[in-house]
Amino acid sequence: MPEIKTNVTKNTSYIAMAMIVQKILSLTYFTILARELGPENLGKYYFAISFTTLFSIIVDLGLANVLTREVAKDRSQAQRLLGTVMALKLPLAVFSFLLIYLAAGRLDHDQAVRGLILVSAGCVILDSFSTSFFAVSRGFQNLKYEALFAGIFHAIVMAVGLPLLFSGADLILQMGALLVASLCQCLYSAIIVIKKIGIPAMPVYDKKLIKEILLISLPFALYVVFQRIYIYLDSVLLEYFAGAIYVGYYQISFRIIFALQFIPSAFAASLYPAMSSHWISNREQLKVTFEKSLTYLAIIALPISAGVIALADDIILLFKSGYGEAVLPMRIIILSTLFIFINFPIGSLLNACDRQKTNTRNIAIVTIASIVLNLILIPRFRAVGASMTVLATNAAMTFLGMSLARRIIPINAGKLTISGLKIAFSAILMGVAVCFMKDTVGALGAIPLGAIIYASLILSLRVISRDEMMHILNSILKK
Repeated sequence: MPEIKTNVTKNTSYIAMAMIVQKILSLTYFTILARELGPENLGKYYFAISFTTLFSIIVDLGLANVLTREVAKDRSQAQRLLGTVMALKLPLAVFSFLLIYLAAGRLDHDQAVRGLILVSAGCVILDSFSTSFFAVSRGFQNLKYEALFAGIFHAIVMAVGLPLLFSGADLILQMGALLVASLCQCLYSAIIVIKKIGIPAMPVYDKKLIKEILLISLPFALYVVFQRIYIYLDSVLLEYFAGAIYVGYYQISFRIIFALQFIPSAFAASLYPAMSSHWISNREQLKVTFEKSLTYLAIIALPISAGVIALADDIILLFKSGYGEAVLPMRIIILSTLFIFINFPIGSLLNACDRQKTNTRNIAIVTIASIVLNLILIPRFRAVGASMTVLATNAAMTFLGMSLARRIIPINAGKLTISGLKIAFSAILMGVAVCFMKDTVGALGAIPLGAIIYASLILSLRVISRDEMMHILNSILKK
């Protein structure tokens, strides 16, 4: 038992640190890419990625989750399981690429966009195989190699992509930087499985096991289907109804939100095992842990929203003046930060309490709502409409999750509401103060002053104690 606990702690540390490095490098490269490409070319670039990622559902099928779980149960079956998954994925990968090729040919786009789609398809397929190899190492409770390459991947993208970008290379070559990184990752992950774990990465056709794996993977596959559609369809619809330039505007906001998710992810990494334990042995402590997690993440999320709203004009200047129309979408989409953050502990609670199917049901409902709202709002409001959909659907996801959470544990809604109002009040005052101060001390000077004002208000209103505030920081950074 101590060894298992040590492995969990180490793996959590590896993944949390990897996520931080990954997000920093990813956001840095995205910022440079956006500045150099401009809104329209940036939109084409991310349209190709979004379009092909939708088709990646075919080759994924939730098989990575099955691999990790089944290998963790019985390591002696790892070779047989991986070989069978490889036998499944190879024909699926070929079929997926052919489908993308045919779909790209029917799009009313120039040859450059079709080329981007095909290169991106190669990235998606290679990444799918990498995920399977890493899934095996996860089953062996060894995440350090995967964590190590998370940063290296983006370093390769930057090392290959930046010279191409500054030399004026076309978009297809620029997408080639991702292909190089994906190929390196696939080879690296295969070598880890072969050399470090000692399993040959060769396909094995086992008809009986294929049927078993497909049956087990069904709920995971459904979740992946809805998740991919929910995350990536909006960019595809935005390009169809409004054009690539609006995908570029939208991606500015979306990438900031995406980068911030390392905070609740790192928090949830240590939260989930604790909730699983409390569900079995201490329901009262489960309630306390869940309520505190909601409060802590609200304390982090709301000032981020208020700060970005106050400084949106200044933040957009990082991407050059051509992105002026991204300001309003950014201010709308950043309001979803609170819902995105607290959905992590809600999801952890549902999974810890054996409500996995409910998570799939909830994301299915939200995905359908997202499609409907995007079809209504994007033709009329373009990037603003897509941002409105993100806000509305994340709020709906929170509502659906909380409605079930209240049936699992007796949540003190009154206490949470009062805390939430105090946090919101503090964040709003901070945002107003930053708005006034930025003209005097500049955006960089206003940020630390705003943080001091916010922390003082949180402590004076007794939302949390000084010790608890340090605990929040430790929960994010120590891991």
